Amino acid sequence: MSDNKDSNPKQKQSADHKQSTNQKSSTDQKPPANQQPAQTAVLEPKRTSVGHETRRIDGPLKVTGKAVYTSDHNFPGMVYAVPVGATIANGKVTKIDAAEAEKMPGVHAIYHRTNIGQLFRVAPDSTFTAYTDEPRPPLEDDIIRYYGQYVALAVADTFEQAKAAADAVKVTYQEEKPNVSPKLTADDKVKVESHRGDAQKAFDSAAIKLDETYTTASQTHNVIELHATVAVFDGTKFTMYETTQGVVNHKNVLVQVLGVDPENLQVISKFLGSGFGSKITPWSHCALAGAAARKLNRPVKLVVSRKMSFHAVGHRPRTQQRVRLSAQPDGKLTSIQHDYFNHTSMLDDYKENCGECTSYLYSTPNLRITSALSRRNVGTPTSMRGPGAVPGLFATESAMDELAIKLKMDPVKLRIINEPTIDEGLNLPFASRHLIGCYKQGADLFGWDQRDPRIGSMKKNGLTLGWGTAGASWIAERFPAEVAIQLNNDGTARVSSATQDIGTGTYTVFAQVVGDKLGIPIEKVEVVLGDTSLPAGPLSGGSMGIASIIPATTKAIEKAVDTLLTAAVQSPLTKFSGAKKTELALTNGNVHRKDQPSKEGVPFETVMQQVNLNKISGKASSPGTFSGKKQSSMHSYGVHFVEVTWQEELARLRVSRVVTVIDAGKIMNPKTGRNQIEGAIVMGLGMALFEGTEYEPTKGAPINSSLADYILPVNADMPKMDVHFLEVPNTELNEYGARGIGEIGLAGLAPALANAVHHATGIRVRNLPIRIEDLMGEST
Repeated sequence: MSDNKDSNPKQKQSADHKQSTNQKSSTDQKPPANQQPAQTAVLEPKRTSVGHETRRIDGPLKVTGKAVYTSDHNFPGMVYAVPVGATIANGKVTKIDAAEAEKMPGVHAIYHRTNIGQLFRVAPDSTFTAYTDEPRPPLEDDIIRYYGQYVALAVADTFEQAKAAADAVKVTYQEEKPNVSPKLTADDKVKVESHRGDAQKAFDSAAIKLDETYTTASQTHNVIELHATVAVFDGTKFTMYETTQGVVNHKNVLVQVLGVDPENLQVISKFLGSGFGSKITPWSHCALAGAAARKLNRPVKLVVSRKMSFHAVGHRPRTQQRVRLSAQPDGKLTSIQHDYFNHTSMLDDYKENCGECTSYLYSTPNLRITSALSRRNVGTPTSMRGPGAVPGLFATESAMDELAIKLKMDPVKLRIINEPTIDEGLNLPFASRHLIGCYKQGADLFGWDQRDPRIGSMKKNGLTLGWGTAGASWIAERFPAEVAIQLNNDGTARVSSATQDIGTGTYTVFAQVVGDKLGIPIEKVEVVLGDTSLPAGPLSGGSMGIASIIPATTKAIEKAVDTLLTAAVQSPLTKFSGAKKTELALTNGNVHRKDQPSKEGVPFETVMQQVNLNKISGKASSPGTFSGKKQSSMHSYGVHFVEVTWQEELARLRVSRVVTVIDAGKIMNPKTGRNQIEGAIVMGLGMALFEGTEYEPTKGAPINSSLADYILPVNADMPKMDVHFLEVPNTELNEYGARGIGEIGLAGLAPALANAVHHATGIRVRNLPIRIEDLMGEST
């Protein structure tokens, strides 16, 4: 994918203007004449990479093959494990015959419920510090609840021997008919998620109303790096090399499942080949590998196959959503009703929060949101990039487009008319909301004013064009975090935290923050992540990683710098001896007096050498934002404008152009930020046009469980992507005003595309993914 660097002259001019404006405001400020301080600080440009295009510091390791991923780890005496999955989706295991498999060459053991040893359930947790998706530990009982559920584990000297042994295990079942029906009905009590006014009464009396049902397919994460565990046990302590989006959470779960003390289990995950939510929590294979390593007292490697990934490590559940809107003739909404179902497994109560954005995205006096679960014989669902908001916005933003057509109103105008002034769901002010700005800038960049609203009326090069738009939103929160910093007397720094980089650029942003605060190049910053022996860091999920680590990082740096300045003024060996600590600063890597430019100061490493300090440490923590009374509503926002081309005689649909404008505060690294949004757009194309896990109704097995059959977008499907950021910082989460952007780029893309398809073809598709056969009917 192209970075689209400098592809839009207006964008470059705007960015350059902003930069010059920021520099002017920081250098030209003067206090009033009657408030002149005793000592005037010299304001000067600061050396920083924050806000500038910065290459990933881990990039060279990845492109040269030196980045070590989980399954790359090998140890002396290591053996390989392959799970045996159930070949039914509902029933009971009546017999396991492992006699033949146990005699095969290289086989060490075939483990099953009677010989694996005790594995424990995890105590319920809602804080993401010991959170797991599937409540049942592996091999707990003989009941089969979904196809592929692990019933045994083969362990052998080589992967091939383990795979052959797993295939040789004979399992007998008492089988019952599974329920994998895509038609969702409430198996549990319908829950009211949000309510104000009388939505049904307002709907019944409205002059203009819409009542439609939308569905989204079950999706499989299909991460590029397969889930894997390498478990090493030394007789007392476990060292677990894991594919995880949360090393701390992973440790806290496995400590309980394996029944060991916390000091006897360490989790390491230095590099991750994406997760999209599927690697937030440990799955059954992790505990199986650990249990086998303990039994054999040997390192065990277990890699979940691509086929197994379709049932054993989570998925986005299917949703079915009824949306009812009513409005006045001028477009003002009088009511919103959003009733949604999602399927879940027989084991859990996973809710896909499709109403995530509904209560606050538009203003209405009457609203009702309900949820319900449909239990199916499928593996446990889990978070997938933008959980809840992504499928939910497909329904509500498609409905808003349909309502605009009923009103004969421009879809952008309808949304602006219904822009709220406060979060009406929480009755709180918005901390920062610039959604209208996204619409206006996006419409200008896209050329929306040239849109002809008539179906199929726009042509280019013999093709019919369709233009669609949709809004997006995602929560902005912060996890608790701890960070340690170390200043070295060679002018370098080391920052460490038990968080992880899942491929999104966390290593680089850490280095940018430290470099910015110390005024040193990021090449002089060592970033150490992905190990639970480090200070406890946050999950990489929910677009909260960067926002979470910034406050703790800056506090840790402040502590280290305070120690440095204290030493500088107390030692007779420095030029600052006898000065007040408050008179000093660290800027651009130099310790200097505040009334003098930094170039007149002394490099901090020189000060450390003068006071005979090899290193100076600082450690700090910052709280999360989930608990406690909130003073404002904090979210990120965005808008997509999508162009499709339609060739009716060939039934050929292509996405040709996407313009996206994001309001997510300060963008720490525009290069990786833009990459995040472009990747999310691609994922949105997959959701809208290609992806859907299909289940065979009699056996309950995923029938398209390979990359050959589960269709994903490829390079040939890529449109021209034009990504822009408003960059209006709000410092409630951190001093930079940065918020996460992992989810926001995916939210809203599917409905924008579906709305464009309707504009081109006249056919309203309310079920994702959009199939060619959907476009062969009559206009709707």
